[in-house]
Amino acid sequence: MDGSSDTVRAEALCPVHGNPVESICAQCGIRHISVCAALDSSELRELEAIMGRTYLAAGQPFVFEGDPVEHAFNVVSGGLKLFKGLRDGRAQITGYLLPGDFLGLPPRGTYTFSAEALEKTELCRFPRVALKRVFDKYEKLQDRFLTVVHDDLIAAQEHMLLLGRKTAMERLCTFLVRLLHRTERVGGVTAPLRLPLHRTDIADYLGLTVETVSRTFSQLRKSELIRLEKADRVFVLDRARLEAIADGT
Repeated sequence: MDGSSDTVRAEALCPVHGNPVESICAQCGIRHISVCAALDSSELRELEAIMGRTYLAAGQPFVFEGDPVEHAFNVVSGGLKLFKGLRDGRAQITGYLLPGDFLGLPPRGTYTFSAEALEKTELCRFPRVALKRVFDKYEKLQDRFLTVVHDDLIAAQEHMLLLGRKTAMERLCTFLVRLLHRTERVGGVTAPLRLPLHRTDIADYLGLTVETVSRTFSQLRKSELIRLEKADRVFVLDRARLEAIADGT
């Protein structure tokens, strides 16, 4: 399974002057943090010519570990949960993707994880073969992609440090601080900060029990570092202290 609902867009013309209008990609709200940020408006039309859209409902499976990669994707809205299956039937959450994140060009051509939608989600969809031709044409797009891969590698190393060395309090604070940074990058609302994962998923991602996550949230609230609004809304009251705890200071 590799996405759904393709739509190819033709170049739009101004109904008055007949001139090309700014492309859909150029108007995209998350373009400045996506891989396609490397291209200018005219170059973006080459991406738009091969682009389709994929729409997912909350909880809908998206890709499966071991499947061949036929498309690459940009998350436009919503989000994806990434996980790996274990032989005993359990699953381990390895990450999550939010607007601006890129998916779908592993070197071996198969998915090394499974994914499902965290909520109602929209993605740009690019056929892998056609996208590779655009990459080959624009070296700056390749450079941008390598930067994204490098950032992902750093994030993976930091997550290993989190799982191996940090306390439960430090892990949860790190999760909240990283989420603040990611939300700010796309110009999202941080007051309140919306949590993309449920408590059980946060626990799995951080290598903790649900009880420990709930208890740690309560400790942060009692210390007046955060204020909880519903299960998935958090007001950060003392960001400096939250960042200090995340850094282990």
